[in-house]
Amino acid sequence: MYNLLRVLLLGVCGFAVLAGAAPVPSDPAQVVPLTVGSAMPVAVVQNGDGSERRLGPGPLLRPLVLIFYRGGWCPYCNRHLGALKQVEPELVKLGYEILFLSADRPEILHSSLKEPDIHYTLLSDARMNAARAYRVAFRVDAAALAQYREYGIDLEAASGQTHHELPVPAAFIIDRAGVIRFVHANPDFTTRISPDELLKAARAVKKEDR
Repeated sequence: MYNLLRVLLLGVCGFAVLAGAAPVPSDPAQVVPLTVGSAMPVAVVQNGDGSERRLGPGPLLRPLVLIFYRGGWCPYCNRHLGALKQVEPELVKLGYEILFLSADRPEILHSSLKEPDIHYTLLSDARMNAARAYRVAFRVDAAALAQYREYGIDLEAASGQTHHELPVPAAFIIDRAGVIRFVHANPDFTTRISPDELLKAARAVKKEDR
């Protein structure tokens, strides 16, 4: 009986380790996001006023488009957010809620952006709660931190945190059941999903999510 209980306990502990948060890699190339078919994880992020917002799990009132970006200090992020304005009205028309998750602290979500006329729902994931849950977080190494500082970018000031983590830019489409139906992530921060590709994927998910 003792041996049986021991085996069961070891099995439970092993499952807990597998189900827990994955280690945060130090190389964005080692990031392995949650895959299509995974249930959306629970993650707590912050609104611009600092209040908390809980994301997940499903079922959802509306399907979701989640866009992870590095911050308003990133010119590629600004350009990408600007480009996505092309398809935002169509995504909304399809019934999607679009949420943009930034590594910036709540107070500077909008003020740090260089792209004018951004009226998206911006959420702060400065604590990397969502990025870790969706497994798109990575830790910036010392050499990269030093390079950022040379360019006048202070990650600790931007996030209000000392973890030195950023998300790999990523897009997730989640259906009303709370299941991830589309994933795009690229360790090369200069490469982002195009507006047309995102809209095409959203239409395909919506067609099946009836």
